[in-house]
Amino acid sequence: MSASAECSSVSDRGSHIPVMELNEVVTSRKVRLKPRESWVLPTCILCMNGFFTSLRPSEPFLTPYLLGPDKNLTDRQVFNEIYPVWTYSYLTLLFPVFLATDYLRYKPVIILQGVSLIITWFMLLYAQGVLAIQFLEFFYGIATATEVAYYSYIYSMVEPGVYQKVTSYCRIATLTGFTVGSVTGQVLVSVANWSLFSLNIISLISVSVAFATAWFLPMPTKSLFFHQMLNNESNDADHRKIHSSKNGDLACVATLEENEAQVPLNSDAHNAEKQCADKKSVNLKNVLRILWKDFLRCYSSRTLLCWSVWWALSTCGYFQVINYSQGLWETVAPSSYSNIYNGCVEAVSALLGAVAVLFVGYIKISWSTWGELLLALFTLVIAISIYIMDIIGNIWVCYIMYVLFRVIYMILITIATFQIAANLSMECYALVFGVNTFIALLLQTLMTVIVVDSIGLGLDLITQFKIYSGYFAVIAIIFFLSGLFHIVKNRQLQQKSSRT
Repeated sequence: MSASAECSSVSDRGSHIPVMELNEVVTSRKVRLKPRESWVLPTCILCMNGFFTSLRPSEPFLTPYLLGPDKNLTDRQVFNEIYPVWTYSYLTLLFPVFLATDYLRYKPVIILQGVSLIITWFMLLYAQGVLAIQFLEFFYGIATATEVAYYSYIYSMVEPGVYQKVTSYCRIATLTGFTVGSVTGQVLVSVANWSLFSLNIISLISVSVAFATAWFLPMPTKSLFFHQMLNNESNDADHRKIHSSKNGDLACVATLEENEAQVPLNSDAHNAEKQCADKKSVNLKNVLRILWKDFLRCYSSRTLLCWSVWWALSTCGYFQVINYSQGLWETVAPSSYSNIYNGCVEAVSALLGAVAVLFVGYIKISWSTWGELLLALFTLVIAISIYIMDIIGNIWVCYIMYVLFRVIYMILITIATFQIAANLSMECYALVFGVNTFIALLLQTLMTVIVVDSIGLGLDLITQFKIYSGYFAVIAIIFFLSGLFHIVKNRQLQQKSSRT
């Protein structure tokens, strides 16, 4: 498992998805919503599952646990041989799991996630040796890749009119679970003086409860691609369209962090090409053809392409910093000689990020004009915070810079997410965020092979973080030049049009 608390869900590894306000066009016949009970039960069960899945008090203390007497691994084994396995497995499994989630209709994949997490924490308790922990990382890669099912399931069970509400509930459940887990772990370590082994027992119990709750989820009857079913009560569905609000409320996504692999897969609105004339499943060839056409259509937009490029590049660097930050803290202040506050720092960064995102909704800025320059400015701040965290050698400065880094990233990824999603249908919305996350993981894999893995350079953490800082600085320069060029070009066009 990676060094970080996969906090947004997190985990942090995952892409951060906004809550879209969906407005249904009035047609000749009203769409009859399901009774309240039809969405309340699955939403409650899913929220319970998300809460216990995220409640893992041992995760902020993973690196000290692996380097401590329980596993007795060396720095090089943990950072250069074990942690990279998660990156490779996540990348390999992401696309197959994406398709399997839709084909199996979500619930079996949620159950698989529970099994993978149970195996991960059972091995974390009792497995010994580098090879065994590498297998543990592989199973955690399965668990991370299958998170997409959690964020997809509810869209196959509820009407579009309650998408915003149920999405908020599910996101709040995972964020609350992560925060409670981090705070609990910190209190038990600092106040009750519990061992890190005991924290892993609590985490195993929590993910086991999550696994049990998954069995009570109702089985969906439809999905976005493979099981497109027309509702008998609304045969005129092909005449209805659902559009995302271009003035979407960013405040509704205050509880979200980026995860790019966490994409809603289901919508009741499908264009004519994607609908089936009956209740038969769509074959894989047709699904891939639909995905390819959507891909070409979506990325033909310069605005969407620009924000997507920043999303992929920055998420790659974000994953690397999050994954190895605990290792840097351990280098600066070894847990065997000093108190550690990893759990407190993770919880504070998540909560401050959520609060900061709330205020984004009240900022009135022409993102189409100034967006790239602002991305460049704040990305530069991220680069500086990583550099300070790396060179100062003070654990409290490291903690503060880490919180600053995460808060800024959460704000920017929320804005980027909204800008991308504002003009997309739910189908394209799912595809674009899936592609962006895949590209981020691909870049992260290349960086891991070159910089981190023992088969590559196998650099120490201090040197790695200098590279990560430089990486974000390069992103800032690219977007500064692009934004400057865009503004100059627009002004030239305006002057030309005013003359004519």
